[in-house]
Amino acid sequence: MTEDSGRAMRLQQARGYLHNADPVLARLIDDRPAFDPQAWMARLPPMDLYGALLFQVTGQQLSVQATRRTLARIEALFDGHLPSPIELLGVEPGKLREAGLSWRKINTLRDLAERLSDGRLNQNVLSGLPDDELLAQLTAIPGIGPWTVQGALLIALHREDVVLPGDLALRKAVQAAYQLDHLPTQQEVLAIAEKWRPYRSLATSYLFSAAFDRTEASPVVTRDAG
Repeated sequence: MTEDSGRAMRLQQARGYLHNADPVLARLIDDRPAFDPQAWMARLPPMDLYGALLFQVTGQQLSVQATRRTLARIEALFDGHLPSPIELLGVEPGKLREAGLSWRKINTLRDLAERLSDGRLNQNVLSGLPDDELLAQLTAIPGIGPWTVQGALLIALHREDVVLPGDLALRKAVQAAYQLDHLPTQQEVLAIAEKWRPYRSLATSYLFSAAFDRTEASPVVTRDAG
């Protein structure tokens, strides 16, 4: 079995599970038979865990379009790629500010880079931790909240059971898909998502896809800080 065929089989299994677990998701799945949950990631630059955290920190409280513009300016500082922790520490903070990062975000990214460079944190060790342990380690850093880490779990580590209850676009997508008369709280999103375990990442992707279809724009429009 090739890697691609194995991935296709796992995706089919996850779709079947969600289809049986949640009639709302069943409708979204039936409406999108060719949906590839990882297609949007192909539009992102290559990212390790630090790169994904940089991407997430950059995108806090920004639209996707604004995030992409800032990332492009950051990449231009580093010969067209996202910086490693050591590379980021080697550039003048003022250059990052000129690229569009706020001083708060610069301080967060430098703090994280210092911890990864001096041995307090190790990317390989972090990447092997269970989701909850990784979340606890990284949210101890000022400026990094659950939303930031959860996005990195999806983008860099491809974890299968991640949901972003603090993402405003996801909350709006849940409100629309489940025909709620109010914007659900983070706790309500988590309660709805319980039936999606252990495939909450795929369910989240389907809901973002439904939002994309309605707006004809990127579904992640406004992001909560952290």
